[in-house]
Amino acid sequence: MSQSINETGLEKYPSDKTHYQDNKDEKKLGPSNENIVAHGELLDLEPKKENFFESIFNDFKPATSVRDDGVALKRKLKGRHMQMIAIGGAIGTGLFVGSGSSLAKGGPASVIIDYTLIGIMMFFTVYSLGELAIAYPLAGGFYTYVMRFIDPAWGFACGWNYFFNYFVTFPLELTTCAITFKYWTEINSAAWITIFLLLIIIINLFGVKGYGEVEFLLSTIKVIATTGFIILAIIINCGGVPTDHRGYIGGSIIKNQPFRHGFKGFCSVFTTAAFSFSGTEVVGLAAAEAENPQKSLPHATRQVFWRIAIFYVVGLLMVGLLVSPDDPNLMNNSSGNSVSPFVLAIKEAGIKGLPSVFNAVIIISVISVANACTFTASRTLHALALNKHAPSFFGYTDRLGRPLMAMIVVLSFGFFAYINEAKGKSTTIFNWLLAISGLANFFSWGSINLCHIVFRLAMKKQGRSLDTLGFVSPMGIWGSCIGLGFNILCLIAQFYVSLFPVGGKPNAGDFFQGYLAAIVVVLFFIGYKIYDRSRIPSLAHIDLDTNLHTYEDLTDKEKPKDAKGRIKQVLTSVC
Repeated sequence: MSQSINETGLEKYPSDKTHYQDNKDEKKLGPSNENIVAHGELLDLEPKKENFFESIFNDFKPATSVRDDGVALKRKLKGRHMQMIAIGGAIGTGLFVGSGSSLAKGGPASVIIDYTLIGIMMFFTVYSLGELAIAYPLAGGFYTYVMRFIDPAWGFACGWNYFFNYFVTFPLELTTCAITFKYWTEINSAAWITIFLLLIIIINLFGVKGYGEVEFLLSTIKVIATTGFIILAIIINCGGVPTDHRGYIGGSIIKNQPFRHGFKGFCSVFTTAAFSFSGTEVVGLAAAEAENPQKSLPHATRQVFWRIAIFYVVGLLMVGLLVSPDDPNLMNNSSGNSVSPFVLAIKEAGIKGLPSVFNAVIIISVISVANACTFTASRTLHALALNKHAPSFFGYTDRLGRPLMAMIVVLSFGFFAYINEAKGKSTTIFNWLLAISGLANFFSWGSINLCHIVFRLAMKKQGRSLDTLGFVSPMGIWGSCIGLGFNILCLIAQFYVSLFPVGGKPNAGDFFQGYLAAIVVVLFFIGYKIYDRSRIPSLAHIDLDTNLHTYEDLTDKEKPKDAKGRIKQVLTSVC
């Protein structure tokens, strides 16, 4: 009897053999109900029970089942996981720590305006990604959409750039964890790096479910803590804290140098704000391992508005009202002991104990970001291998659905965090590694918007109705155009700041550290274009059918009454 072999080399078992489903789209060969007679005896073919250690060992063996899309990843992320990944996934060092340098460089008015503008950009981008991810919940997230809707060469360049972004950021987050502990103790940072690296490794051993549970717990803590901070900040600002000698503050602090360093400072904050939203798109990547992406992802997508409006805009508004941009602790980078502006706001109010509590929340946030880095980098490398853009062994998936070889490479690079403890030019090496992928977010977000534009144009060209989609972005193609335009503005602003750094003169070192990633992406794109000689597909010939999940795939309980009803639901949820 013939059997078909899919792209990953895993067997898809023929339909006339007994099989069972771990998930609704996963096929696996099951035990036969027939017994075999040999030498006149009935043989018992019940599978031998594995002991604990045998079970662990066998879990690392190659996967024996694949999904309908030919991928062996497991769909283990539940709706609550997706919700918290969307709400709290990107709340981390960019907001809690990076906003301090933004406040010092551009002033509170620049911070509020720029973070709001970038928030609008991310709102459009995530809705565009949500529509694509629900229609095509594929491994690799936006990278696979770029391959299909834009150009394979651009997908190759953006995919590798996106991988390097989280690959290099992982050891940086471990280092940030260690530095944050200096608020309490001067114990060698290497000890804390070791502890957190082991913790991340253990989390990853539990596969995607471990990632989901940890993100659910840590994101819940981050959301509660940030909400609590906003309430406390309002009380402090109104003079409701007896230990604060300043009494009623109002707008007295924010009036002091609302814009610092002029237009250059404004552009600097604009780019820093964009980096602070890094990780927002991970919810689209996680859709490939969601239990029911067509049900959970629309809800997760709608949460982005509230995260941007409350945690970023309102949170940073309160920081601007309470912390002076002249505070030296905001830019105390020379000692490596910079204090978060959130912690400073509480500390300057004279509240004892609470600054340490919020510092602990920051450590939790950094662990969350480090956990997300390993998930994102390993899944992207795995997708690159499946599309033959990386060595094929990175496509290896074990029986628990873990992209094992990709995970090993990513986790191993975490040991690079120890280089920051070495004397000499170790920091310089690290900075140049970060520069390789420094603009990855802009290329990724811009490509997502462009993918959505091309997708909508192809749908129209091929006479397809939006009613067939399980989720429709209410902003449509114009929202993606605005999102793409904002990303282009970010690239221009970053070019300007790299050429004319705040507080310094133009120099080659600062320019290439700020804009090296653009050169790397262009070289990757041109190199692959020469090698593959691929052509940009025309709108009429873009493949819209392969792995498409349509509106008809939803159950009756999940279906809204009509397409207009779906759009109305989205608008109602955010307005």
